[in-house]
Amino acid sequence: MHSATTLAEPNRPTVTDFHRVNRGGGLFSESVSQWLGAVFALVAQRLGLRPTALTLANLVLGLAASVTVVALAGRVAAGEVPAWVVGLVALVGWQVAYSLDCADGQLARVTGQRSAAGARIDVLCDVASQIALVAALAATAVAQRPSTPTWLVAVFAGTWMVNLVTSVMQSGPNAASMVTSTSLPVRLVKLVRDYGAVIFVAALVLMIAPALTFWVIVAFTIVNGGFLLASIAFTARASLR
Repeated sequence: MHSATTLAEPNRPTVTDFHRVNRGGGLFSESVSQWLGAVFALVAQRLGLRPTALTLANLVLGLAASVTVVALAGRVAAGEVPAWVVGLVALVGWQVAYSLDCADGQLARVTGQRSAAGARIDVLCDVASQIALVAALAATAVAQRPSTPTWLVAVFAGTWMVNLVTSVMQSGPNAASMVTSTSLPVRLVKLVRDYGAVIFVAALVLMIAPALTFWVIVAFTIVNGGFLLASIAFTARASLR
């Protein structure tokens, strides 16, 4: 009886085991989001949850935070609601949601629950969450600065998805990087494209100085648009060799 109980005892991975299989994301993501994700993955494994449960939790939490920002953008601009309250909701909601997004992949890899359907729902939920986040930043920028050009909001929304698209494209056997160095200075520069760092900065702006959201939109439009053009040039050069 004791032997049978021992054989039936489930595997007990640690937080370190989950973090070890993370897929990176940048200096901030690896140092903060992926570790928090490892904790979530461990808890989910202990509770017997499937990776998709974490994916859906990420979607619900991310959407809730973004919808809150959109719904209160006008009242914050009018001074009826303290900016720090809305910013705190965004900071906690977006960061925890992203950590859950990190956790679902860790859980799937460590427990052997990877599947094509799971990978697809992960990407679809990421798209939905980021559309909502873009809407939150755009709504805040327009509420704070009604003269914000419509074309700028449109370009910002379009170029924001460049990071997600290139990440998906580089996840297979044909993955390539324009900058392969992993030195600390290079990784610090890459923080402008580290999703964990980006949503942290965006939430801080909403919390401390929402009037600057317009310039956040301008900055990320330039960064993501520039990366898109650089990626096209890099890939075209490689394909013409």
